Amino acid sequence: MISNFDFNFKNTPTLTLELPFSEHIEELRQRIIHIFWIILLLSLLAFIEVKFLVQILELPVSNVKFFQLSPGEYFTSTIKISFYTGILFSSPFLISQLILFLLPGLTVKEKKIILPILISSLILFLFGLLFSYYTLIPAALNFFLAYSDEVIEPFWSFDQYFEFILTLFYSTGIAFQIPILQILLGLLNIVSVKQMFAAWKYIILISTIIGAVLTPSTDPLTQLLLSSAILFLYFSGLGILSLIKN
Repeated sequence: MISNFDFNFKNTPTLTLELPFSEHIEELRQRIIHIFWIILLLSLLAFIEVKFLVQILELPVSNVKFFQLSPGEYFTSTIKISFYTGILFSSPFLISQLILFLLPGLTVKEKKIILPILISSLILFLFGLLFSYYTLIPAALNFFLAYSDEVIEPFWSFDQYFEFILTLFYSTGIAFQIPILQILLGLLNIVSVKQMFAAWKYIILISTIIGAVLTPSTDPLTQLLLSSAILFLYFSGLGILSLIKN
């Protein structure tokens, strides 16, 4: 390990520690192993309580009977549910491991920027999941139920239902990262606040396209809700960036 002093005449002396590349790789490997075991442990715990998780996933829709197309379909679905639940609940630990890995190599100024961005990214992703669960998924499912109410009895494959809501979950979570992307582009001086604001007409068009692409359903209500959320996030990110820049 090599230690060197970086003297700044305006500030007090700071100590910078430089690790060999091999030690960085070893530290990264150890943190990945820790993350793997946490995800595995939480996935196993989720599998033990998977019936409760299934009931939660079925709550957004009523008057629907689920079935399985093959003997092992439901079992496979519960494994996927447990795995994705493990990933979701291990997200704070994953973020903390990433922060601890990056922390020694960051300057004081970078720490003030990067750490809040990483934490905000996680919070926004969770808000995206909640928005999807309480708004998008019920809107999409109720639309389909109302559309076929008088002619078709609603019997749905549980595996296909889970794939449907999983796509909505993660597409919404990703869409909620828009303010983070804006802030990064602004802080890196790649795109200015004025340029972002001037592109509002294009953003409306792009948000409509994204809403159509990211939603697995074809109903206009779900696409409109997601597009509106993207527009709200974009202008929120623009406002936050303006405050940071000023």
